[in-house]
Amino acid sequence: MKTNSSTYTGIVFAILGVILFSAKAVLVKMAYEYQISSEHLLLFRMIFSLPFYIVIGIWSRLKHPEKVTQSDYGWVLFFGVIGYYLASYFDFLGLQYIKAGLERIILFIYPTLVLLISRFFFKKKISNRQLIAIGITYVGVTITFWEEVGANSSHLELGAFLIFLSALTYASYLVGSGWLIPKFGVVTFTSYVMIVSSICVLVQYLLFDREDLTVYPTEVYLIGGIMAIFSTLAPSYLVSAAIARLGASNFSIIASLGPASTIVLAYFLLGEQLSSVQMIGSGIVIIGIYIVTRKKRQ
Repeated sequence: MKTNSSTYTGIVFAILGVILFSAKAVLVKMAYEYQISSEHLLLFRMIFSLPFYIVIGIWSRLKHPEKVTQSDYGWVLFFGVIGYYLASYFDFLGLQYIKAGLERIILFIYPTLVLLISRFFFKKKISNRQLIAIGITYVGVTITFWEEVGANSSHLELGAFLIFLSALTYASYLVGSGWLIPKFGVVTFTSYVMIVSSICVLVQYLLFDREDLTVYPTEVYLIGGIMAIFSTLAPSYLVSAAIARLGASNFSIIASLGPASTIVLAYFLLGEQLSSVQMIGSGIVIIGIYIVTRKKRQ
């Protein structure tokens, strides 16, 4: 990877984006202290950020008109539902049952899921290096998860399964949408899929909920606003800009900072404690993700 100014800028964008996305789990746990449902919290996150995505999407399309077909818009609709609506929904549900740090560890197996999905649907060969990395990653998750089993509630397995579904849907989005980004551009594509996701959350509320949204304390709306701007809007574009400068593989290496950054944030903001065994498990996961995403030196 060449070390020019664009690369350094991409590295900064990637680090900031990963940290801000990781902070979402901590903010969700903080909001749950006020007895808010996962559906309402997800709704606040998306509707607070929706106006910004609409404005940015319109601006980006006017500045860079895309050459796409109707089927391309259909795929944007599909991946908006899969990649951000379902992935976020499963994530919010799972965080009701497990710690924020453990959530990040399970969620960050998505690079290995990308490999497996690519192999199954697109017949892309998985190298020996990638197989080793997959094994290392799951060993780390098992170590971390095993200690939690004996020290947490009976709903731990449910929470972990929901977070795994979040990782799976997000990995599916990454595999299937890569060919659309060059057609739309990173900013326009990101805006479109986030608009679709926001509409899905709003439709879910109108069809199945319709409870009063004004009953929560001011702190809930403040957390929702912070999550919308700093853990949704800003990192979504930072990550897109980082991928444009570094490439997806190089970005994935930096994305390995996610579990560690969440653990640190949860320690300072939530008072969560992680044992030495869990720290070792986290380290093993990060090593596995690094191996599976790093580029071979030419």
